[in-house]
Amino acid sequence: MKRRQLLRWGGSGLGLALSSYYLTAWGTTPKNKVAQSASFRFAALGDVGTGKAGQNAIAQVMNDYYRQEPFELVLLTGDNIYENGEISKVGATFSKPYHFLRKQKVPFYAVLGNHDVRTNNGKDQVDFSSFNMAGRYYTFTHGIVQFFALDTNENADWSQQLIWLEQTLAESTATWKVVFGHHPLYSSGIHGSSPELIAKLSPLFVRHGVQLYINGHDHNYERSKPIKGTTYLTCGAGAKTRPVGSSKWTAHSAPRLSFATIDVRPNRLEIQGIGKNGEVFDRGQVFDT
Repeated sequence: MKRRQLLRWGGSGLGLALSSYYLTAWGTTPKNKVAQSASFRFAALGDVGTGKAGQNAIAQVMNDYYRQEPFELVLLTGDNIYENGEISKVGATFSKPYHFLRKQKVPFYAVLGNHDVRTNNGKDQVDFSSFNMAGRYYTFTHGIVQFFALDTNENADWSQQLIWLEQTLAESTATWKVVFGHHPLYSSGIHGSSPELIAKLSPLFVRHGVQLYINGHDHNYERSKPIKGTTYLTCGAGAKTRPVGSSKWTAHSAPRLSFATIDVRPNRLEIQGIGKNGEVFDRGQVFDT
């Protein structure tokens, strides 16, 4: 039976427990999962790599939030280093802004954005250990969630990546399947939706029950209603913003500096959009039935 989702407004009851995780790349076999918790929290944001005031403001809000409501990992949805992905700038665009979180041993997992591949086709970032990239596309499991990181750039090795994604999704026994990449499938922002990515990825998401896709690229926040069983979350306002509209499938959109937290429960995902003043400006829940 295919999975279905329902999304509704609601509070964000917060449950937290430590969990273990593992990384797997193309051609490797996952280890057995042991002593993993059903409930934990992770954060997501993208297009962060300016090293300027907007990025530093959101980083500080993340620090403050973590002190009250810790999260166990962070997804970076690409454009990690502006303007051209030069690894020489990683101190100002990553190490310094997120020093506190890294000191708390919070792992970051990155994907490549279109700005990141301008220098050495992004290889320097793939090799940067603190981005935890086990390849240009990779998967890891944390608790009851399996994450699938994609290279959504035009020059990606799509033929092999799609074979890998189909196989890895089919083999997954995780309660929750979360895919993240830089470019949106559905967006009401400046760049808009991508018919090409919808054609490539949506059938796989439907076939294998992907409940959530997270992306950046458009510098705004937008959460969709479920589209063929998948909720789409744009988190591209980690350092700067652009205008965003609303579409028939939009649950909430906002052109504001922000990051997202996702609370994982056995029967739901609880999404929050958090602005630079620490205000929770959006709440939504994803149910898998």
